[in-house]
Amino acid sequence: MEQKNELLNGKTSSALLKFAAPFLLASFLQAFYGAVDLFVVGQYTGSAAVSAVAIGSQVMQTVTGIILGISTGGTVLIARRIGENNQKRAASAVGNLAIVFVVLACLLTPVMLIFHPTAVSLMQTPSEAVADARKYIFICSCGIPFIIGYNAVSGIFRGIGDSKTPVYFIVIACGVNIAGDFLLSGWLRLGAAGAAIATVTAQMVSFLAFLVYMKKGLPFSFGRGDLRFRKDDAAAILKVGFPLALQDALVNISFLAITAIVNTLGLIPSAAVGVAEKIMGFAFLPAGAFAAAVATMSAQNLGAGKPGRARSSYRCGILYAMIFGIAVCIFAQLFPNVLPGVFSRDEAVIVAAGQYMRAYTIDCILVSFVFCTNSYFNSYGKSLISFIHSMIATFGVRIPATYFLSKYATDSLYVMGLAAPAASLVSIIICCFFLRRLHKHIDFS
Repeated sequence: MEQKNELLNGKTSSALLKFAAPFLLASFLQAFYGAVDLFVVGQYTGSAAVSAVAIGSQVMQTVTGIILGISTGGTVLIARRIGENNQKRAASAVGNLAIVFVVLACLLTPVMLIFHPTAVSLMQTPSEAVADARKYIFICSCGIPFIIGYNAVSGIFRGIGDSKTPVYFIVIACGVNIAGDFLLSGWLRLGAAGAAIATVTAQMVSFLAFLVYMKKGLPFSFGRGDLRFRKDDAAAILKVGFPLALQDALVNISFLAITAIVNTLGLIPSAAVGVAEKIMGFAFLPAGAFAAAVATMSAQNLGAGKPGRARSSYRCGILYAMIFGIAVCIFAQLFPNVLPGVFSRDEAVIVAAGQYMRAYTIDCILVSFVFCTNSYFNSYGKSLISFIHSMIATFGVRIPATYFLSKYATDSLYVMGLAAPAASLVSIIICCFFLRRLHKHIDFS
């Protein structure tokens, strides 16, 4: 398989860049059609609806984080099997990932449908935005099986070394979502509910199209016999995936806690941070894309007995991600109000969001190291390390810092934005400690 061979052979830097580029495009398109929700609602309704969509998106991101964590476990296992050139066991890994996700869909969907009003209340949602936020989360919760399905199939293709195919189906989702936003939220004036319906419809269409393609798109034979539970495969998926799912869930819950803290400051700060977080979702995409590429490339090379090449891909990932991170940070310092102005027409919201982003974008540089290091640990099956440092940084630094700064820095959101880079700095220190311990026991010759 051509792409697999490129990940295992040849120049590491070019192979990683070639693999990461389609994934970056797919991530950008996925974030783009999510941002369109906020853009259209902001253009046709008021700040209350913008706040509702921003808060609802963050709640749903917690669910998506759990799904992505489990998906990464499947990606790493499949990549290892591909590196070992064991196609039969790779097919078994695909089947068991599907089984794990069916169970997950049966658990997450009813939980979110039942408890979505509680989530809105815990977020300290401004009273003007409560009704819209409830509608948005309820409708999006109905689409959880499609979110799970799409991420499962994407994880499978990433594991086999194919980062291009998911792009095609994200393009489909993007087109459906944008058309639905303008039709439902714009023309029909359904506001946040219209944006949610458009999002769910896009996810459904994309997943179903992806599922049809998957029947002939895998590089190995896959049949009903592979949809058989294997304890060792499921355990391998969950060994990596469960700590990551728990980590993503808790980190996203921490984001919800931070949003709840900000929401106590009023509607303008709530909308401003919502807009800033949506923009930062784009800013973190390069680091996330290169980290995902590192996870697959490192896992395949470890499976093929090439730890030196795995380490080289990790270093290249950090370098590429940092180039993007520095560029984003510089832009935010020079033009802080440009991007917030795309999502809101309220001058107060634009200025506050710009203040927050000038500090927050420093984190784009730091997470280049953190994200790629997490993926490198994951490729070794050591996702528990990622969990440990993330929990310390998030709950020991970022949330307390945000709460403290919200009490003593109410004139500007700038200082509150410093909480994120402070947390990442703590993560870097912890990662360096574990990285040295990991490399002590590995022969890179």
